[in-house]
Amino acid sequence: MTHYQHPSAIVDDGAQIGEGSRVWHFVHVCGGARIGQGVSLGQNVFVGNKVVIGDRCKIQNNVSVYDDVTLEEGVFCGPSMVFTNVYNPRSLIERKDEYRNTLVKKGATLGANCTIVCGITIGEFAFVGAGAVVNKNVPAYALMVGVPARQIGWMSEFGEQLELPLQGEGEAVCKHTGARYVLKGMQLQKLGTSK
Repeated sequence: MTHYQHPSAIVDDGAQIGEGSRVWHFVHVCGGARIGQGVSLGQNVFVGNKVVIGDRCKIQNNVSVYDDVTLEEGVFCGPSMVFTNVYNPRSLIERKDEYRNTLVKKGATLGANCTIVCGITIGEFAFVGAGAVVNKNVPAYALMVGVPARQIGWMSEFGEQLELPLQGEGEAVCKHTGARYVLKGMQLQKLGTSK
């Protein structure tokens, strides 16, 4: 075994877990799950059958990653944050054929206790604040807070808020890395490192 698995964890036959990953106390990984390298699954995490988790993701305690959720490389899922996969669930009506896909792109952060409503895409390096409820697509690098979540700014890949307007034209440099970001309309793009 090339990954660490705590004795209390359950990993069903068929699950793929990459090298250097850590599966902590009371985790359950279903047999169809595909988990990359260097992933951390905190205490009491559940990973469904139709789930893909990219390399170097960190999934903190008490998170359930349900079917039809895909996390690209380097996604952070804060403690007790929530994914859904049915938009209008009812106990008395079977809706397993109505699951909606959720995609969280590279480097995004999903803060503690936030909720991601199914069927949306969270853009690269977006930052969802603690307790937010996200019910629509999130642009790359967007900073989202509140219920329902609204964008209040832009974040660098380093995880610091950039001094930019919400929309229009602008340019900012990350003070930690020197990376340059350019805003055009409602899209932020990283251009590289300033001199």
